[in-house]
Amino acid sequence: MTLPFMIIGLLGLILMGLPIAVALAIVATVAIVAYQGLDMLPNIGLTMFEGASSFPLLAIPMFVLAGAIMNTGGISKRLIAFASALFGFIRGGLAMINIGVSLFFAEISGSAVADVAATGSVLIPAMKKRGYPAPFAAAVTSSSASLAIIIPPSIPMILYGVMSGASIVQLFVAGIVPGLLGAGGLMALSYYYARKYNWPVEEVFQFKRVKQTAKEASWALTLPIIILGSIFGGFVTATEGAGLAVAAAIFISAVIYRELDMRTLYKAIIDGGQQTAVVMLLVAASALIGVFLTEMRMPQQLAQAVLSLTDNKYAILMMLNVFFLLIGLFLHSAAAIILVVPIVMPLVGAAGIDPVHFGLVVCLNLAIGQQTPPVASVLITACSIARTDVWSVTRSNLGFITVLLFILLLVTYIPAIPMALVEFFYR
Repeated sequence: MTLPFMIIGLLGLILMGLPIAVALAIVATVAIVAYQGLDMLPNIGLTMFEGASSFPLLAIPMFVLAGAIMNTGGISKRLIAFASALFGFIRGGLAMINIGVSLFFAEISGSAVADVAATGSVLIPAMKKRGYPAPFAAAVTSSSASLAIIIPPSIPMILYGVMSGASIVQLFVAGIVPGLLGAGGLMALSYYYARKYNWPVEEVFQFKRVKQTAKEASWALTLPIIILGSIFGGFVTATEGAGLAVAAAIFISAVIYRELDMRTLYKAIIDGGQQTAVVMLLVAASALIGVFLTEMRMPQQLAQAVLSLTDNKYAILMMLNVFFLLIGLFLHSAAAIILVVPIVMPLVGAAGIDPVHFGLVVCLNLAIGQQTPPVASVLITACSIARTDVWSVTRSNLGFITVLLFILLLVTYIPAIPMALVEFFYR
């Protein structure tokens, strides 16, 4: 009965307004003292420190900082101009541009919130000015930004890799095909809406314009090649690749584009530090609760309970999909991964599910959770930029959520979709 009481206590503290990380730490501390005595109190700080000092986790502040530098150093606006030249001739072109820019941005920052903040502040007002309904503009921006959770380099994938022991590089590779499929599906739906509501064409396709904007954005476009090429080629680890991303973003913004000075760099560092602090506090608190649950053998007990019902891995995947979709309604992606993944991994291993495949399933579920209230951090960020209410945006977003659900089903039940590249390169 320990786990249900812990869950009830955690939900109660969160409903009282405590931050999730603080609530996790309180619940874990109370449980440790109740079962192991006051003598364990000195170990609590050490456990939290060790949990947050894992080397792979250094990639998180680096990728967050790289995204912040992109937003202030002129990289984002050049990517937007290039995407406009590529997709602006299609009816509903601004929606296509939105999705295309999110695809580029996701390949550098790894953060959906950073993506929607950077691209939405430019594209949502532009879409509203061109006659797109504000709820639709916010919905397409929010949904396309959530591609950052499955397109490498992805911060949730890094967290999942640390929590599950799966290869972070293989997770990155596994996200490429589902990410491209997701972008294609969102574009197809946007085109359908544009034809239905007669939304405008932005500009006539001109090869000269494409060539010009490609030249201006050429240095920005090298960032994904430098980062992902180095990681996938085995030249650097994911953590080292994150440091490379920061160095490249600073060089391009400050030396090539000359739009990054000490003042804007300072602002980017502060923004990145604030975002990182939230995630790392969650990591530290989750390490505490993870150690307690492991010592009490609760994950193993959960695995045995589920396996007593069925040992069919696809039935288990269905149950886990429903479970993660539900918790995605109430928890941010980082909190959900940190809190839940260590508990379910024994079940995943016992059912014979590949941990890399399962990582894509988890990340897609949580990408959908970023679009479904009441938490929906990415959706709410888009709503604040568009200055419209959450529920009208959610109604406009239902079609895009359906696309993401379809991709989730493909990834879950056709493992070759995420795993083919992993098998080809690494196994």
